[in-house]
Amino acid sequence: MFQRELDNYRDNGFVVLEGFVDEGDCAQLRVRAAEMVQKFDPAEVVSIFSTNEQNRTTDDYFLTSGDKIRFFFEENAFNVDGTLKYEKEKSINKIGHALHDLDPIFERFSRSEKIKDVATAIGITNPLLLQSMYIFKQPNIGGEVTCHQDSTFLYTDPIDIVGLWFALEDATIENGCLWAIPGGHRSGLKSRWVRSNEGMKFDIFDNKPWPEDQLVPLEVSKGSLILLHGLLPHRSFENRSPRSRHAYTLHLISAGANYPADNWLQRSKTMPLRGF
Repeated sequence: MFQRELDNYRDNGFVVLEGFVDEGDCAQLRVRAAEMVQKFDPAEVVSIFSTNEQNRTTDDYFLTSGDKIRFFFEENAFNVDGTLKYEKEKSINKIGHALHDLDPIFERFSRSEKIKDVATAIGITNPLLLQSMYIFKQPNIGGEVTCHQDSTFLYTDPIDIVGLWFALEDATIENGCLWAIPGGHRSGLKSRWVRSNEGMKFDIFDNKPWPEDQLVPLEVSKGSLILLHGLLPHRSFENRSPRSRHAYTLHLISAGANYPADNWLQRSKTMPLRGF
């Protein structure tokens, strides 16, 4: 990374690195995700991913997925009788959350020296790979992701986390690209989603609404990498276009940061976090 890109990341809370992933790697990740979905049997379990706070998934299948590879459906993938509107391959919202540890193709990609160098450049000390997701943003039914900060869900003390968002297809306004509030990472943490005796809950620190009039679209071409500060407010809108918007995401934390036991994403003691 050059100094200009580092300055953009620090000033805006995000930066776009164009051409970071070559065509071959984009294709390989897409093919591998398709193979995994093909082998997945929807009859085993149905878990729907939602970022609407009233509908947020809190089932065990989701909450115990931190060290597993699991499949989550789009909210709008089902008819009223519970059957799928479309074929399985066009109904999955995402795969998560330990692709980087449990699948050799995703692990090779995720633990590249190139990614390690980026993490080091932005100040993530002894980076650990915390979470990975393959996101499909399906045509016609791709659900919105409401405005949020990654540190709400993946909190560290001190806050020392970065999201890496790899565009495996062109991401445009029409098919649901990311939007972000430049400089919004300087406003502090608004909430945390934590485990409690009653289940999952939000601890609210600032209940003012997001200034969504300040959002800017992050339209990027296939192969681009977007770095997202843990406190950056960002979102994506529904995809009602006929084109999908595949992406792969990683979240990295510094080894020295405290990762609390009341975060939703946890791992068994037999699978501790690993670095590069």
